[in-house]
Amino acid sequence: MFGRDPWGGPLEISHADSATDDDRSRNLQDLDRAALSRQLDETQQSWLLARPGEPGKKKKKYVDLGCMVVSRKHFLWTVGSILGAALLVGLIVLIVKTMPHHRPRPPPPDKYTQALHKALMFFNAQRSGPLPKHNNVSWRGNSGMQDGMSNGGTKKNLVGGYYDAGDAIKFGFPMSFSMTLLSWSVIEYSAKYEAAGELEHVKEIIKWGTDYLLKTFNSSADTINEIAAQVGAGDTSKDTNPNDHYCWTRPEDIDYERPVYTCHSCSDLASEMAAALAAASIVFKDSKTYSDKLVHGAATLWKYGRSQKGRYSPNGADSSIFYNSTSYWDEFVWGGAWLYYATGNSSYLALATHPTMAKHAGAFWGGPFYGVFSWDNKLPGAQVLLSRLRLFLSPGYPYEEILQTFHNQTSIVMCSFLPIFNTFNRTRGGLIQLNHGAPQPLQYVVKAAFLATVFSDYMETVGSPGWTCGPNFYPIEVLRNFARTQIDYILGDNPLKMSYVVGYGKKYPKHVHHRGASIPKNGVKYGCKGGWKWRDTKNPNPNTIIGAMVAGPDRFDGFKDVRTNYNYTEPTLVGNAGLVAALIALSDIRTGIDKNTIFSAVPPFFPTVPPPPAAWKP
Repeated sequence: MFGRDPWGGPLEISHADSATDDDRSRNLQDLDRAALSRQLDETQQSWLLARPGEPGKKKKKYVDLGCMVVSRKHFLWTVGSILGAALLVGLIVLIVKTMPHHRPRPPPPDKYTQALHKALMFFNAQRSGPLPKHNNVSWRGNSGMQDGMSNGGTKKNLVGGYYDAGDAIKFGFPMSFSMTLLSWSVIEYSAKYEAAGELEHVKEIIKWGTDYLLKTFNSSADTINEIAAQVGAGDTSKDTNPNDHYCWTRPEDIDYERPVYTCHSCSDLASEMAAALAAASIVFKDSKTYSDKLVHGAATLWKYGRSQKGRYSPNGADSSIFYNSTSYWDEFVWGGAWLYYATGNSSYLALATHPTMAKHAGAFWGGPFYGVFSWDNKLPGAQVLLSRLRLFLSPGYPYEEILQTFHNQTSIVMCSFLPIFNTFNRTRGGLIQLNHGAPQPLQYVVKAAFLATVFSDYMETVGSPGWTCGPNFYPIEVLRNFARTQIDYILGDNPLKMSYVVGYGKKYPKHVHHRGASIPKNGVKYGCKGGWKWRDTKNPNPNTIIGAMVAGPDRFDGFKDVRTNYNYTEPTLVGNAGLVAALIALSDIRTGIDKNTIFSAVPPFFPTVPPPPAAWKP
């Protein structure tokens, strides 16, 4: 009998070899027992254990990971554990992120920053013209809406700008200086202003002033022949006609004619206005159209001031009573420096550093007010400003000689601020008497504090640890301590424990010499003499003029909080501008000065080789 071999060949089945199924089964069992009686190796054991069809046994499964073989069960358990842990971590993170956080409050601003917020508010209270909705001084309203319109045959829109002090006069000379100071502080400390949340506010304050200054002359022309120097009158010695000093009335209620004073040869005013517009053009350099407009106006004013030499406040003029300018040479140095920074035109620098210009400006002679920075004396500020150029860019010949002179003289001025040299007297409370005991000292003190701080920041930025006064070396911290002690005195660290900045501290003047603040906004219009009762009352002002720095104490640290005595209680634009500059410079926001912005328009220097010396003659 033949069967088919599963491997493809015939298979013969022999009958002789046939056996029953039972016999074959017994034979196989005997063979199995014989095989198991000897020791099996590992491979054989695993083969036997893995025989298919054996009941009760499961084949193990493995996962090949390339570098190793692991049990599938262990692999799945490990992966599951990892996924579970990741899910748990994600859930915890989600809960933490969605739960309300109780973050620690940021530390309160330092005292200088706190005072800064208030000092800037004073400019909002001094605005003339149509006030913006966000002006944030509830007792002020639109005023001076006809300024310039009724000036005889000259019709000029002079709406806007700032009132100077406690009156409603708009003096172009101190207003321009105030805008220059504010712009300088922004250029140096824009990061500090931004950190304090005041950068846009101070820029808006500056623009309110420069917009007005552009109205006072033909700013679109290349050549001009006059400037509107003043709106309003204050001289009460000649008659009792209604004017801004004779009358005590809110600016919103003024109904008398306000004259406009123009000048045709006013180098000091033109140069100061040029400085204000040039400095502001750097502040607004990112607004090219407006910045270019400011630069053009500054160049026009500078050209006019150089061609028509003269003082804006001749004897007998209304302006000479309040803001008399003694010279225009310091404004030439000051304005020339700012125009150089704004344009990079070396002709301005050549003029500002000309030895003859410096000589006329008083750089080489002393006097009781040498080094006192004020609305009438710009030389100390100009010398610091030009020392910056030498410290940071070192332009070399032909500017080095006069720049070194200015740098040395700036160092001497800084020495004069130190008590050890007795250049200026001090009150027993420690206030430096830069105006030698005359009334209204604080406006000079704050500007000195600003110059000392910004000059110390210049030295720190270039890596200079200090400066010398004769044979003695003083670290820059000495200058900062001087500035701090003076500003701290103003903020309340004085014998009377009184803050001279309204609204700062617990004790401050309540009878400020200010028409708008002293008359209630009650719907009643008080005429020229009708407001006198508010001037003369002993009651505190119904309106608080936040941030106003008053004129200050006398040389004995005494102070009379009396409205009628302006020598104690009247604030001014230039005073507050200096205060703002000093406060931002001293604030604890340690970002330092902006090293490069002021040089944005200045081209690289390639110093000229100085000429050879003259031939030697026997």
